This record gives sequence, structure tokens and C-alpha cells, in this order.
Amino acid sequence: MYQYRFKLLIPLALCAGVACGPSGEETDSGSPEPPRVAVVFTDVTSEAGIEFVHHNGRSGRKYLPETLGSGCAFLDYNNDGRADIFLVNSRPWTGNASDVTSKLYRNEGGGRFSDVTVQAGLAIPMYGLGVAAADYDNDGFQDLYVTVLDGDRLFRNRGDGTFEDVTGEAGIDNARFGTSAAWVDYDLDGHLDLFVANYVKWTMEGDLWCSMDGSTKTYCTPESYFGQPSALYRNRGDGSFQEVGAAAGVADPTAKALGIAIFDYDSDGLPDIFQANDTQPNKLYRNEGDGTFSEHGVSAGIAYAEDGKARGAMGVDAADYDRSGRPHLLVGNFANEMLNLFHNEGNGLFVDEAPTSEIGRDSLLALTFGAFFFDYDLDGHVDIFCANGHLDEEIEVVQPAVKFAQEPQLFRNDGRGRFGLASGEVGGDFSEPLVARGAAYADYDGDGDLDILITTNDGPAKLLRNDGGDANNYLRVRLEGTQSNRSGLGTRLQLTTASGTQIQVVRGGSSYCSQSETVATFGLGQDTEVDRLEIRWPGGAVEAFRGLKVNREIRLREGQPLR
Repeated sequence: MYQYRFKLLIPLALCAGVACGPSGEETDSGSPEPPRVAVVFTDVTSEAGIEFVHHNGRSGRKYLPETLGSGCAFLDYNNDGRADIFLVNSRPWTGNASDVTSKLYRNEGGGRFSDVTVQAGLAIPMYGLGVAAADYDNDGFQDLYVTVLDGDRLFRNRGDGTFEDVTGEAGIDNARFGTSAAWVDYDLDGHLDLFVANYVKWTMEGDLWCSMDGSTKTYCTPESYFGQPSALYRNRGDGSFQEVGAAAGVADPTAKALGIAIFDYDSDGLPDIFQANDTQPNKLYRNEGDGTFSEHGVSAGIAYAEDGKARGAMGVDAADYDRSGRPHLLVGNFANEMLNLFHNEGNGLFVDEAPTSEIGRDSLLALTFGAFFFDYDLDGHVDIFCANGHLDEEIEVVQPAVKFAQEPQLFRNDGRGRFGLASGEVGGDFSEPLVARGAAYADYDGDGDLDILITTNDGPAKLLRNDGGDANNYLRVRLEGTQSNRSGLGTRLQLTTASGTQIQVVRGGSSYCSQSETVATFGLGQDTEVDRLEIRWPGGAVEAFRGLKVNREIRLREGQPLR
């Protein structure tokens, strides 16, 4: 994420009527495109009772953190089976800010939420940025980690509807510029560890003066600041953590990290880490299984863009979008850089399919923060959502084609290895221009299809209800680990129906500073039965279930029969 960079744009060799392979060659999968269902995303923010406004402290002094904005999370903090919402807030730089806090909204059912921030003990002013939710102490309740400009916070869920700040006693001391965070059991000991992406070295006193015209201050690019190493907190299993980033090999001091994706890119059963860096090479940390990671970003082909330059990378996600059995990478970048759609070739290499496809052309002018894979129409093929928005209100003066407020984008997977822009097909509420930042998805209203939550920088949040996705069939799977971590993070699910096989992995993190629900939603199209569902838990245990009925949510507890 940086303010202005002019570069030579690579022409896009677009394939028409057929899918494009990684090198731009025409391919034909031979499979028909899944039938379309009519989906409309409806803005229900007000009627749902969400009255949140983000404050970034904007006061004309052009402090770098003002450009970032914050994230959001869907979680079920009270275990009632309904997705609740946590919205991260920042705060004014000076003065009384006691009424400017993050917000916890409890899902009351019937499409309504209640603000329970005060009752939950979370009405704490802080310059927050990112959030990650998981049950780190295996007591059955999801806890919250919030990245904060002047020191991150860990909030333990007491299980009675309230949270307590246990940052100090847990040994958390990330006083760096934290952005995204992700829970991951990297050593497979049954206890969730924590990876925190840190950005640049910045203080109010050390804020740099930058200008485009020599007289008016503007936001400096991150290239003006030194980077900071990310942090890895190993869970000791007694409620405390040990910071092991340097020893584990993931604490590059030049990094300027904004996004995290946890995925097993080499299929060895160990969770690896992709770190999206801003104007620095992206990192791919391979889990060696001995408590350390080795870095493979350059050799894997995901550190730089095709022109050999580091991009302004932000939001990121991973998924098997082509049913190859391998997880691929989606990376949101700065304006004039397009998305990355890194296809995992299965031999340690990735090939960016965006420059030779429609998705590259359509994302070229967008500045993408939040980004994720999800199956919005439940046809069994994961689609792409992008939350877009620029940094400076005056961008159109110097780059007329680039807008400050930008439309979100929805790219539909046609089932044949190709994505097409579908934003204009899902209703006017979806296409409202926003200065968007964080984004997450969940089935908050219990109808089976996936809804979207978006945060904006220095503006309101937006809840978009999916109307029509449930015209197709689905199966939702909620996991509970026993030998594995209680949240089931890192569990691999393989589902087979008459139409083929899909794979999902339950993960924390992804998008930008945000977290989606950890319930796995499989779109089934018109398939009316699940032939087989295989669950591979992080510890290696495998369970299988056959002949499952569709259009419901099932709960699977490790080592126990289906409930």
C-alpha cells in the first residue's frame, strides 16, 4: 500500500471464450459452466442494527496510520450457533476519545444484532487495526486478538459473555505497528499459536514530511520508512506465549507486512505462511516441521510482479479454486498493479494467471485491501470478492482514472479455470463506491449462503445480505477439535458429490486485518447428496462420513460420531 507509483503497464493478452493457462495459452477443461442462479446482495446495515463508524484520527496532519483503516471479524463468541460481529476502531490522536471504541455486536437471530460492547468489557479506546478470533486456550470459547498501534491486546473470552484483557500475563508484547494477525497451530501440538504481521517503524514524533508540490504535506509512502519484523508467538499451553519469530526464521526486519494467509502449499501436512508485503518482496515461509521455517518467495515465483518489482500488496487469501487439490493464492495490490492470482503448479512453483486473464484487466485500476475466496452462489466453485478504496481524497487530480472511493468487485468462477466480473449482476447496493478496507464473510442469517461485511476508512461499516445464493444446495460443517486445537484450525475437508471433489481448509486470518467465520461452507449446485466427506485433523487423524443429507449445518467433534 503506497500513495503514488507510476510504472510501465504490461499489456494483457486476454483469451476470449476459453480459459487461459498459466502461460496465456488457450485451454479447454471440457466441463460445462455451472448453471447461474440469481443473487442480489442487499445492504441491511441499518435494519440489522449495525451503527458503527470508523475513526482514523484524520486531522490534516497526514499521519501514515490514517491511510490504513481497520478490519472486522465474524465469530460465535457465545456459542449459540449464530455469527456475531466484531468491528475494529481506531481513535483521535488527541483529546477525549472514550466514546470511540471497537464494537461487538451479538447476533440475536432474525437478522438483528445488539451492541454488547460495554457489557462484554470491550469498550476500550485504542488505535486498533486488525483482529483474529480463535479459542487459544481450548476452553470452548473464541478469544480475540486485536492489533493496536501502541501495543496489541489479547482478550480472553470468559465464557459468560465477557472478555478480560490478559495481554500482559499471556506474555504478549507486540508494541510494533501490527496489522493482520492469524491463529495457527504451526507445531501441531494442539495449542494455537499466533502470527502477527508488522508494518513499518512509525511514531507521531518521527512522522516524515512528504509533499507532491513542495508546499503541501501529503501521506508518505511506506518506502520512506524502515520495515519491522513480524512476530510469531508460540503457545506454551498454559495460557502464556513465547515470541519465537527470529528463532523460527520469520522475523525479516525489512518486511512491511499487511496480509497473511495460512495454507499448506506443498501438501506435507504442515501449515505454511504467506506474508503480503507493501513495496517489499512477499514472503513464503515453508514449515520445516522442527519449529522453524525456510523462506521460498523468490524461488516459488510469488515475491515480485512479472516486471521484477515488489508490489504494494495488502489483502490475501488461499483456496483450491480449480479443484486441482492444491491451494492457490489471491493477493490484492495497489492501483495500476492488478490482482495476483498465483496458481500453485504443485512442484513448488506458482504462476500468476492475472496478467493473461480478464481478472487482471478488470482489477488494474483498483486499490484492493480486503480480498477473499468464497462461493457466493453455492455452485461448488469458489469466487473472489475484493474490497477497494484509495488512500488520498486528491488522487483523481493526479490520476483521473483512479478514484478515491471505489466499487467492490465480485469475480465469478465459471467452473473452468476462469473468473469473470459479476459485480453488475448482484444489485445496486453491492456497487456503491467505498473507501473500503477490511472484509469478511459468514452466513449470519442461517439460510446457507454467505453474506459480506465491509469496513471503510473513517466511515461506516456495511453488511450485505446474500439473497438468492441458497437456490443451490449446500453443506456447512462446524468443527470442534479434541486432540487437535479446539477451533479445528488447519483441518482439511474433502467433499465428494456427483459433480466431483472439493477441498477446503479451516483457517484463521486472510483478507486484510479481518477474519471470516471458521465454519466451512460447501456449495453443491444441484447435487442432492454428499457421497463422502473426509476430515483430516491437524494431528493427522482421519474420519469419513458417507451419504450426508444437504442444506444443513453439521457439527463434527474430533473422534466422535456425527451429531
